[in-house]
Amino acid sequence: MTDTSENWHPETTLVHGGTLRSAFGETSEALFLNSGFVYETAEQAEARFTGDDPGYVYSRYANPTVTMLEERARLFEGAQACRGTASGMAAVASAMLCQLQAGDHVVAGRALFGSCRYIVEELLPRYGIESTLIDGRDLDAWTTAVRDNTKLFFFETPTNPTLELVDIAAVSKIAKSAGAVVLIDNVFATPMLQRPIPLGADIVVYSATKHIDGQGRALGGLVLGTTDFIEEKLAPFLKHTGPAMSPFNAWVMLKGLETMPIRVEKQVANAAKVADALADHASVLQVLYPGRTDHPQRAIAEAQMTGGGTMVAFSLKGSKADAFRFMNALQIVRISNNLGDAKSLITHPATTTHQRLDEAARAELGITETTLRLSVGLEHAQDLITDLTNALARAGS
Repeated sequence: MTDTSENWHPETTLVHGGTLRSAFGETSEALFLNSGFVYETAEQAEARFTGDDPGYVYSRYANPTVTMLEERARLFEGAQACRGTASGMAAVASAMLCQLQAGDHVVAGRALFGSCRYIVEELLPRYGIESTLIDGRDLDAWTTAVRDNTKLFFFETPTNPTLELVDIAAVSKIAKSAGAVVLIDNVFATPMLQRPIPLGADIVVYSATKHIDGQGRALGGLVLGTTDFIEEKLAPFLKHTGPAMSPFNAWVMLKGLETMPIRVEKQVANAAKVADALADHASVLQVLYPGRTDHPQRAIAEAQMTGGGTMVAFSLKGSKADAFRFMNALQIVRISNNLGDAKSLITHPATTTHQRLDEAARAELGITETTLRLSVGLEHAQDLITDLTNALARAGS
């Protein structure tokens, strides 16, 4: 494994960090596309299973290609340890279930991706784990929600889809006072723009499917935290329940990490220009982008983010039909519920990612019939702006 210098910049770590080379001396990371491993002797096999020999046993437990991804992500995030999972939702679910038990209580920001809300609201209670959803922006709400059995705080920031911000440092301080662990989904900010662990978070999860791959090719998730948490709680859970990351997908993610800094930088620059153009359009009711001075929580964005992000949330004047006509008129921006891709993608949260919520719950989150979530890609900014404005005109919004 390469020696990581303290003088390395993030871009260098994302190219070289955690690299393992076989006896063949390959330049690109080797793809170990195998399920099992052989042992020289029966004694060695026994030692592997007892942990006395640190080698590999089975790719459901660990795999050299996946190990390289985990180590590279760990180095960049500044975490003590990392584990890969089959998807971002596998990362979220595993990070919770590996440490919670019947009788525990979770406090979560209500502005969550639909599947995350499903876990908090429906899945955890089946196992006797209580949960309380609160407005993550309200620090008093976090304090008020704490109970004697509160074990975990969970939230996204920026949130999906309306880009609300949660003060990581302030909420982490409240959690520490309550003896609770802080789990943050950092997928919208990306590790390039926000570092939750130095701000007080204990565990960070990513859907590596998004900006880390960044090109719509493969599923994957990452969980980062302390060595004690990863090795004592998460690793056994993953080993025995099986949401393992494919070695091939890990290899794809390693290639994605190499280019993530330049991709995210370009996407952020594009998103800022697109947000400004939309904000000036007569057919647009509201634009929410953390990089704009009119974002309701601009001060928090400046304190904990180094850029406005790749996502833009906006609402149109009119109705759901107007929003659909606009989306259908787009020619460059494609309709998809994915995000963080090299291609610009747009979705209508009320009928896709958050459709399982009732109308009242969506209204509480600020999701209306004309709310749209735009993931800005690597195209030329002016082409995106032209496509969006032409679609608004063709839709008659």
